[in-house]
Amino acid sequence: MFVCIPIEKDLGLQSRVCAHFGATPEFLVVDTDSMGTRSILNKNQHHSHGMCAPLASLEGEKIDAIVVGGIGMGALNKLTMAGMRVFMAEHETVGETIAALAAGALKPVQPGMACAHHGHGHP
Repeated sequence: MFVCIPIEKDLGLQSRVCAHFGATPEFLVVDTDSMGTRSILNKNQHHSHGMCAPLASLEGEKIDAIVVGGIGMGALNKLTMAGMRVFMAEHETVGETIAALAAGALKPVQPGMACAHHGHGHP
């Protein structure tokens, strides 16, 4: 499975999960079979509130699930309409997050869990 996680800086599995999907500097795609990683720059990082284009930087990528520290309602709607499974990160690093996902311990993001604004506090 290919899992996309917003990160602050690419340190492989030790990368810290970014607190907000749309404003992340980059994404890390993890192949859970090989545990290989690949970083993708977020070309849509600087956008007006509510104007996040979550798939703009990920276009053409093979992604089965996205795990976020936080996400706005607009981005969540766009991802779910595109058929993406979106889970809430509850750990600091990508490695811990992938282990929790594999164990079935991460919750799917529900509309009530989405942020109302940028700067919302997350883990």
